[in-house]
Amino acid sequence: MLEPNGPLPPEIYWRRRALAIGGAIVVLLLVVWLINSLRGGGDSETDPAAASSSLTTPVSISPTASGSSTSSGGSGGSGGGGGGAAAAGGEASSGTSGSSGASRSGTSSSAAPSGQPVAAGQCPDQSLAIKVAADKPTYLPGEEPSFTTVVTNIGTTPCERDLGSSLQQVLVYTIDGAVRLWSNIDCFPQSAADVRTLAAGEQAQFTVKWSAKTSAPDCLTQPEPQRDPVGPGAYTVVGQLGQLRSAPEPFNLS
Repeated sequence: MLEPNGPLPPEIYWRRRALAIGGAIVVLLLVVWLINSLRGGGDSETDPAAASSSLTTPVSISPTASGSSTSSGGSGGSGGGGGGAAAAGGEASSGTSGSSGASRSGTSSSAAPSGQPVAAGQCPDQSLAIKVAADKPTYLPGEEPSFTTVVTNIGTTPCERDLGSSLQQVLVYTIDGAVRLWSNIDCFPQSAADVRTLAAGEQAQFTVKWSAKTSAPDCLTQPEPQRDPVGPGAYTVVGQLGQLRSAPEPFNLS
């Protein structure tokens, strides 16, 4: 039965059989490929709900009008953390509560600076949220960046916390977070306590200005601390209260 019969030479019939078998194999492969393509396309689709959940929701930094307190200093700078000692040298800070770098002379470390532990009886870090942001995305040459820090009681009950400027830090890093360029307490530490009672959901807001120069933790121990102007580029700012740190927020110097 396998031996071809007909008026033509056997080679012709064998070739026809080979072509028919080859065509069937090609069709089968195309069907398999089409099925795999359809399955792969369905698996690669991203769930819109999952994608949207990865977006970061910004925290409002506008306090409500239940009350406020602001401190300021002279031309050299303003007091820190809502009532701290006066600062100088172009860095200033102020505090408000309500119900609601071209030079690389900074510290080359991505590790978070260690903060002071929470005093007994005060709000634990788990009850607070901290966020910091620059007041504008880009600063022109000669402008001093201004950063606003907001501390929010995200717990369900009122609690006290020392928000003094010696416990608060605003830190500037390179955009990759590898180099620490500046901290507001390097050269102007302020030790005055500022214990506040925050109701559930209440915010405390603080503003710090930066002279756009580097600093280091040993600033006060150096007779002539090195403070170099920070050149144009992209940077990040991080807020810290004790051991509680905010997410880095980008800004630019032009």
